[in-house]
Amino acid sequence: MISEAEWQAKLSPEQFRILRQKGTEMAGTGEYDEHFDKGVYNCAGCDTPLYTSDHKMVSHCGWPAYFTALPGKINRHVDNSFGMKRIEITCSNCDGHLGHIFEGEGYKNLAGDKVNDRHCVNSVSLKFTPENK
Repeated sequence: MISEAEWQAKLSPEQFRILRQKGTEMAGTGEYDEHFDKGVYNCAGCDTPLYTSDHKMVSHCGWPAYFTALPGKINRHVDNSFGMKRIEITCSNCDGHLGHIFEGEGYKNLAGDKVNDRHCVNSVSLKFTPENK
């Protein structure tokens, strides 16, 4: 188990604020919002693979959006803050805060299929690894 002091030494101040203190980056500022290169999005805290580029979707919400995650890689927690029901998502390996899931919004994945969930993830919580060509 890594202590909060060890996390603080390992992560940038912004990564620590979001991953460990459940913060949120400003909409439209993250590097992966409109990023569609082929590869894998890993947890910025522990490098666990969380999403692939095939999970990405266009939502225009200001944060990277995915319709699903790799099996067993995220945990879900009900979050009733801000007067709404959201599902907080955390890395299943290090418990780092990733963002929230919003359900039933009617978005489509990149293939054009309607999906039920939108995983709205902070770019700061992610580290992209490009696909080997």
